[in-house]
Amino acid sequence: MVNMATAGERESTRNWTFLTNHGHVLLAIARNPTARLRDVAVEVGVTERAAQAIVADLEAGGYLRRTRVGRRNEYTLNPAGRFRHPAEADRQVGHLLALFTEEPTTELD
Repeated sequence: MVNMATAGERESTRNWTFLTNHGHVLLAIARNPTARLRDVAVEVGVTERAAQAIVADLEAGGYLRRTRVGRRNEYTLNPAGRFRHPAEADRQVGHLLALFTEEPTTELD
């Protein structure tokens, strides 16, 4: 079957993602717990100020803990934290972290 999407439909499909910026920040920190927020912001595609606000939200929600080590912050994640949306509230965020931070064992085409 030929894809007959209009230009407007193609535009709209490029402007959303499955994960929120909060999810992206959490994953970026999981991959590098000593990352500077400036680097996390660049990786996620948000401003540094937005990254700071997201980290504050995640810390207040119990998803991570910030520890000062010298002049840097080091983050410890709480994989037992539950997803906030009722549809996934029975799942721990550790499952998401494992999915996106572990090395893949096989490549998919």
